[in-house]
Amino acid sequence: MKIVVQISRYIVALTFIFSGFVKLVDPLGSAYKFQEYFGFDVLNLEFLIPYALPFSILLIMAEIMLGVMLLVGYLPKFTSWSLLLIILVFLFLTWYSAYYNKVTDCGCFGDAVKLSAWGTFYKNVVLIVFILVLVWKNSHIKPIISANIAKWTSFLSFLTFLYITYYVLVHLPIIDFRPYAIGKSIPEGMKFVGTELPPIHDFYLESNEGENLTDKVLADDKVMLIVMYNISRSDRDGFDAIKKVTDKALKNGYNVYALSASLNDEFIDIKEEFDLKFDMLFCDETTLKTIIRANPGVLTLEKGVVKGKWNWIDAEKIKF
Repeated sequence: MKIVVQISRYIVALTFIFSGFVKLVDPLGSAYKFQEYFGFDVLNLEFLIPYALPFSILLIMAEIMLGVMLLVGYLPKFTSWSLLLIILVFLFLTWYSAYYNKVTDCGCFGDAVKLSAWGTFYKNVVLIVFILVLVWKNSHIKPIISANIAKWTSFLSFLTFLYITYYVLVHLPIIDFRPYAIGKSIPEGMKFVGTELPPIHDFYLESNEGENLTDKVLADDKVMLIVMYNISRSDRDGFDAIKKVTDKALKNGYNVYALSASLNDEFIDIKEEFDLKFDMLFCDETTLKTIIRANPGVLTLEKGVVKGKWNWIDAEKIKF
């Protein structure tokens, strides 16, 4: 039985640490996913949508910390029962998503590993079996070295994870698993391989006159894109920095465009207020949230290849 407990311990701990880490480096991605879950057509809990980000951070921190605590053997009874509680939440959400076909990608492993809705549900079924073993025989879970080291490892891990969360929210994810990562080619990501949907299948740029400018933008040698998926929610403190960096980009021969899902009239107001020297192209909001986790954010392209990505707060670091 001790061997079964140890096997269960390491499988569950490593799974929770990996799952928590890939979401920890991109908490906004999880927040967007919870916004889907809270939506009218899923759980109909729209009053929770404004709290999606703190809720996602809380859940991510709980997930990765429980994994660490189980691994080092800190507070085994509390940890095993907490794991059971959190896996029951995951089990319900994944069953609901799969059965009603509501959220086809639950985001359980962030953007790092994609599983089908049913695949994710069955993964959680397997995990709950291991966790039940841990709850039943948590007395066999001992600290790897000592109780004191287990305690301090857990505490220092918690502080480290808090700092990572703060850093990626202020700047950008430290690891980018999305098809718009630096070095990735957007045109290549749009190509079909067999019958599978390509990783980039909704990148479409339209001018205010209704002209499709996608190919033109992706063919240019020097392009700067200012992503503001929803102008009414954009950080207005960022537009002074956007003004400075876009003026420099234009002087250095870049074609600059704003990308937004907002109405052009909203952009015109911002353009006049901050004296911006570029126009807006319409793009799907979900696509823009996937491209960059900032509002506003800055992206540079060279013939469709992503050369750089910055949150507005880091705009002054951009070199031409």
